[in-house]
Amino acid sequence: MLVSDIIQALLRWAHIIAGITWIGHLFFFNWVNGSFTAALDAATKKNVVPELMPRALYWFRWGAAWTWFTGVGLLVVVFYHGKMMFDPGVGWGTGAFVMLAVTFLSPLIYDPIAKSGLAKSGSTMFWTGVVLSTALLAAYVMFGEFTYRAAVIHVGATFGTLMAFNVWYRIWPAQQKIIPAIKNGEKPDAALAGLAGLRSKHNTYMSIPLVWAMINQHTAASFNAPEMGSIAVGDAYLPLSFTGAVIIGWWFCAWCYKKGAAVKGF
Repeated sequence: MLVSDIIQALLRWAHIIAGITWIGHLFFFNWVNGSFTAALDAATKKNVVPELMPRALYWFRWGAAWTWFTGVGLLVVVFYHGKMMFDPGVGWGTGAFVMLAVTFLSPLIYDPIAKSGLAKSGSTMFWTGVVLSTALLAAYVMFGEFTYRAAVIHVGATFGTLMAFNVWYRIWPAQQKIIPAIKNGEKPDAALAGLAGLRSKHNTYMSIPLVWAMINQHTAASFNAPEMGSIAVGDAYLPLSFTGAVIIGWWFCAWCYKKGAAVKGF
């Protein structure tokens, strides 16, 4: 037990540091750098962007990678090895394995949606995300028979997987072409710039409810419903409580975008 506790403590430490590095840069890009870069003239942008962005994107993408790897490590140590996935008498069944696959293969579902017409409307994508995240949580409970903490943390793991996918397979590859174009005084490909900006925005919105999922241990007393049949998590209460966290978090994120655009330099 002592070795497991030490590993868990070290993983949590690394996870938090990596997460701060990643999400801090994410907020910087979306709430600070976007409006700052837009205010630069072409000559200044040609000098600033190629020097600033590769440095910032280095910490951004590796923060994402290490946040994901340490997060998966915590899932293994705390939930899988620590046997916190299910209530007594419930174990790994077909539903649980299917939901685990959904968690880590979620980019195969998300990416086509993000490329579709749904993503062209911010409000449509917003409500699509609310519905899908609520349905996902309900599936963890009803189909996978996860406990409250296991269900919530796996929604967080799904968000984290999608965000890391966006960083490494959509944002970074696009920026590797956008930055040299700016350095050469050329106009970046509008499609690539739009792709990188949209996926970065999706990540920003997902990051706030992701933090709620990370603190699941501290929300269990308030949001875990009483015993209902063989599942200790209230089938109706859990999805609604997390949906509330998603909506509040995304409203706050939208406010931060507006506030960030309104803040001006001297």
